[in-house]
Amino acid sequence: MKRIEATIQFNKTGAVSNAINDLVGGFTILEGNGRGSGARQTIRSSRGTGTFVAEYNKVAIVSTIVDDSKADAVIVAISEAAFTGNGGDGIIVTSNIDEVTNIASKKSGTEAL
Repeated sequence: MKRIEATIQFNKTGAVSNAINDLVGGFTILEGNGRGSGARQTIRSSRGTGTFVAEYNKVAIVSTIVDDSKADAVIVAISEAAFTGNGGDGIIVTSNIDEVTNIASKKSGTEAL
């Protein structure tokens, strides 16, 4: 099994969610702030007389666990849905998972997914 975590632009959350909805059993989306290669937003000050650059960008982290056979398809779906062609589109991290247990059903391994 593989755990796939994608840090994406916040405004791409809906597109990524739709892209992987039928490929995975479930996923989690966390909202946060990030700082990477993407340009940060320029914001007007409270009275509109000046501007400043935001310290962080709004990001979303999409996390799911899938069977090894589905990992490549999920990565491609996320990549295509989150792509804008600009720096700061995001990053996808894949790691191996040794065991999964579904608390409600008490099932383990791929049956828990």
